Amino acid sequence: MTFGNARIKLMAGTVNEIQPQYGGVVGGVPGGVLDALRLPQLVTQKPFDEYHPYTLHRPVTLRDQEAKQVEFIRADGMQSSLYYVYDGLKIPQNQYNGWSMQMIRQNSEFGTESNHAVRVMREFANTQANHLGIPLPAGRLRFYRQDQDGNLEFLGESEIPHTPENENVSVYTGNSFDLTGDRRRTNYVIDNLRRRLDEAFEIRLRNHKQQPVEIRVDEHLYRGDTWEIAQHSNVFVKMDSHTIEFRVQVPPDGEKVLTYTVHYTW
Repeated sequence: MTFGNARIKLMAGTVNEIQPQYGGVVGGVPGGVLDALRLPQLVTQKPFDEYHPYTLHRPVTLRDQEAKQVEFIRADGMQSSLYYVYDGLKIPQNQYNGWSMQMIRQNSEFGTESNHAVRVMREFANTQANHLGIPLPAGRLRFYRQDQDGNLEFLGESEIPHTPENENVSVYTGNSFDLTGDRRRTNYVIDNLRRRLDEAFEIRLRNHKQQPVEIRVDEHLYRGDTWEIAQHSNVFVKMDSHTIEFRVQVPPDGEKVLTYTVHYTW
């Protein structure tokens, strides 16, 4: 049947329900679609229990068997920052399922395949000062930008989780055309008797743009819980117990080489 001029309300949040024990498949539907550009008052929301219901101000006609996308939020003048991330570690899918850290440590070939793509990331603050400042439901976020002719060009999309007000949103929108990377292991020495291992890597970053760029290089220290960086050509930051990040300035139409050595004990 057709629903004419229907009033639509979206309930955003994670609701726990007891699931049947037979072999059914439980699925989910994203909470909403966000096309982040301008913000007239298309929707209002107010907290309800542990969730956020949103009421669309405009009625929507839903015809029989019709799937319709309706505008949810626009943000005029919202500022986002762009940054680049190179994660050179390439692990073949399903090849190492169930492997322990001890098995990974003993396998000299683990982690030696290289990924070449440099990811394009966009980040913005969900604040009133940035022309947003409302709880954002989980769903698809699309980025557009005006070109020199005044046309809106699609830059990429990504799924975001439920995001409260005053939190930052960081999304992956695609891979850079003009930036590439190579990751190569240059040394691997394990001494099981003394319970130590040394591994060294060389990472090459190439920039084919006409301006310098900063690339964040994420490296994963996967062979043990106890480690130290014995040698490094660039300053790094420890992100968590198994990840470090280098921020490398790459000159226009140029290349930068990053090297480091990690020492494990167990």
